[in-house]
Amino acid sequence: MKLTSEQVKQTVNQLGAQVLPDEHPAMPQLNSMFGEHTFFVDEMGLKVLEPTASVGADRQSGEVVSLADWGDSDLTRLMAHEPEPTGVIVVFEHVRH
Repeated sequence: MKLTSEQVKQTVNQLGAQVLPDEHPAMPQLNSMFGEHTFFVDEMGLKVLEPTASVGADRQSGEVVSLADWGDSDLTRLMAHEPEPTGVIVVFEHVRH
């Protein structure tokens, strides 16, 4: 799931994870391995959001899915695994302009 800048802010606030910017050197490899997503990293590894059923007319939500775990204590090497839903749901509040 590719997120808007507002959805990225809300996800970072709710998860405490860091977003990987589109210019990050790893993005071409991540996109080829996992498809077009907004990628996040936290102390456990690499995550994306997958859409979930709508929780209301003004809200969208996504479930956090783990794609890779850190392979070293310095958090510099990721080890990919089968996508694992975490059960964590991020709810996006509708932002009115």
